[in-house]
Amino acid sequence: MIRNYIKIAWRNLMKDRGSSLINISGLAIGMSVAILIGLWIYDEFSFNRNFENYDRIAQVMQHATANGNIYSDNSMPFPIGKELQNKYGNNFKYVVMSSWVDDHILTAGDKKISRSGIYMDVDGPRMLSLKMINGTHDGLNEPNSILLAASAAKAFFGDADPVNKLMKIDNKLDVKVTGVFDDLPFNSEFNKVAFIAPWNLYITSEAWIKRSMNQWDNNSFQLFVQIADKTNFGAVDKNIINAKIDRVAPGDRKFKFEIFLHPMRDWHLRSHWDNGVKTGGLIEYVWLFAFIGIFVLVLACINFMNLSTARSEKRAKEVGIRKAIGSLRGQLIGQFYSESLLVVAFAFGLSLL
Repeated sequence: MIRNYIKIAWRNLMKDRGSSLINISGLAIGMSVAILIGLWIYDEFSFNRNFENYDRIAQVMQHATANGNIYSDNSMPFPIGKELQNKYGNNFKYVVMSSWVDDHILTAGDKKISRSGIYMDVDGPRMLSLKMINGTHDGLNEPNSILLAASAAKAFFGDADPVNKLMKIDNKLDVKVTGVFDDLPFNSEFNKVAFIAPWNLYITSEAWIKRSMNQWDNNSFQLFVQIADKTNFGAVDKNIINAKIDRVAPGDRKFKFEIFLHPMRDWHLRSHWDNGVKTGGLIEYVWLFAFIGIFVLVLACINFMNLSTARSEKRAKEVGIRKAIGSLRGQLIGQFYSESLLVVAFAFGLSLL
């Protein structure tokens, strides 16, 4: 029976090829738009989920009040890292001071290539659960070491084992390769990182960084943490809120500094702040495109139904003859459903292409 339905449906599609082509292509375009938007939305919601500890990692930020307005910033002073470790250490599994991701000149032999990199505390690779190809997460324990992304290692050393090979950073810092990690995916906050070097090496690289070690008014660094297993972001926020204001000079306390955590799950989509309140971010565009995708798909479906209905009116004679020779109502419904499903199948296949 089903085979017969499909055979007749195919004949009807071939009989009126122009109308069939319009119906299939219109539905396919609507499906294509919905699928592309759906894939983009999936990619946005999966941002940073490649990190195993995604739901427990956060960036330390601060609120500061000036002229009646609250400003939120992710730039932190150098001493805040040790302050959180020494005074609030029970709240954290890892506390990782970090530079900003920036371009640097890497040199290996005669090769000089510009690559983006970052300086991090020794626990950084373990916190980010990097997938190590060579070496271990402890590679930054050596003071003059460097961890390379697989693509950077390939660019400098080809197929040779890069571990223990010597390099230079910015033509002044001598380092030894102690590990190679898989390149981080594009939908990751650290996707541009081609190398990671030790935080202690960063301290010795510039005089101004050494001077900032005890400066609470120099907000030039980043701080990432992984909270302890038996706590949550809300509880930690309450504990560390005064971590900075208790240490700044009396004259700076008028800014009412408040330290808080910005969870990794919100970095990409919910990173806008207004007067100290998280107000959204890219998530607004995600929902906008989701609405557009649904609207386009619904419009394509309505168009498909209208065209199908218009064609069915031309087949009243066929329906009458079928009833006269004994076709049941359910069989007629099955026939028309078969034709619609065949069109949908063709449109879906075309939309995938």
